[in-house]
Amino acid sequence: MIQVTVKLFASFRIDRFDREIREYPPATTVADVVRELKIPETEIGILLLNSVHVDLQRQLADNDVLAIFPLVGGG
Repeated sequence: MIQVTVKLFASFRIDRFDREIREYPPATTVADVVRELKIPETEIGILLLNSVHVDLQRQLADNDVLAIFPLVGGG
């Protein structure tokens, strides 16, 4: 198992958490985490892995920090 710190922002925190260390099997992708958390992919604005922009297919490694931000609305 690998440990990944998952940080959620804005509306994604509702009924979830702000920051949590979670365990996943090796070869887990960002998409796997998003699906587990029931976050609609169409609502994702920014994905950062260790402060670098990534896509959903990116594979996670032990001690990674994944930040998930929703789309920003308004004008």
